[in-house]
Amino acid sequence: MVIIFKTENLTKSYMTKKALKGVSIELEKGKILGLLGPNGSGKTTLMKICAGLLRPTSGEIYIDGLVPGLNTKPVVSYLPDVNYLYRWMKIRDAIVFFDEFYDDFDVKKAKKLLEFMNLDENSKVTSLSKGMLEKLHLTLVLSRKAKLYILDEPLGGVDPVAREKIIDAILDNFNEDSSMIISTHLVRDIERLFDEVVFISQGEFILKGNAEELRIEKGKSIDELYREVFQDA
Repeated sequence: MVIIFKTENLTKSYMTKKALKGVSIELEKGKILGLLGPNGSGKTTLMKICAGLLRPTSGEIYIDGLVPGLNTKPVVSYLPDVNYLYRWMKIRDAIVFFDEFYDDFDVKKAKKLLEFMNLDENSKVTSLSKGMLEKLHLTLVLSRKAKLYILDEPLGGVDPVAREKIIDAILDNFNEDSSMIISTHLVRDIERLFDEVVFISQGEFILKGNAEELRIEKGKSIDELYREVFQDA
């Protein structure tokens, strides 16, 4: 069993507010983890720490045995919940940008994904709808050969048709040599992808485990469990 991602008693504080409160988790190679919780629950904070964009206040975090930072940039492919592409870019410029920036970027795979996503290389980034932009971001992230993919709300604000395309792209391009963390509050559409799930509320893990075992134990889908756990959120 190879552990790609691990945290132990990880905390993150912003002044007087604790965004993460001593969270601990392990993720094996070849597994997909669903990080589930409403907006403001701590999902993005955890993902930014994984991506090396934030430092934890205390506790430990390891990705492929390394502390997040410059050393983990080559092994982590991160999809943030905001647009990070320059306004002047066309889609083909974004492909060139990633190809020059990341040694593990696969241009052929990117072009194949663009075709699957029905995206035109000549389209301007500023002309893309929310759903098209999300599909472009996912294309760029999945075209890297990373050990850990971190997708922050990949379904956020996109229509059901785009959601299906995004989920299909993840399914078709995920391989057993890597692991993936997907944060979302839109659980019904994507729960079939998850091997493991963590429910996070106000910076704390309130339920975690193997997705299938939880379904059997609770007699409910992960989406039904989510609605039950967060009914007052």
